[in-house]
Amino acid sequence: MEITTQFVQAEPNATADNLVFEKLENLAKHYNWLIRAKVVFKEEKKSNGKGKICDVILSCPGPQIFASSNEETFEMAVAETIRDLEVQLRKRKAEMKPF
Repeated sequence: MEITTQFVQAEPNATADNLVFEKLENLAKHYNWLIRAKVVFKEEKKSNGKGKICDVILSCPGPQIFASSNEETFEMAVAETIRDLEVQLRKRKAEMKPF
């Protein structure tokens, strides 16, 4: 699976970048039909405690899968976004199975 990351209005964070690569590669092992992932990290300057946003768009058969989360750190945002993606991927896989 091809993974691209981008930091928008935020300093590049190697820890978050490595974490998202690791988590997405793990998802790709379980769901071998994933084609591409686009990850965008954003930082909201004026926010109360939170403000670190992680958006992930997965390209796969059928419509794209999107998840986003806004947390206190990029690492927490990655973890929450990956959890949301796993739920959507399980549903998509169930729909793909023949009856």
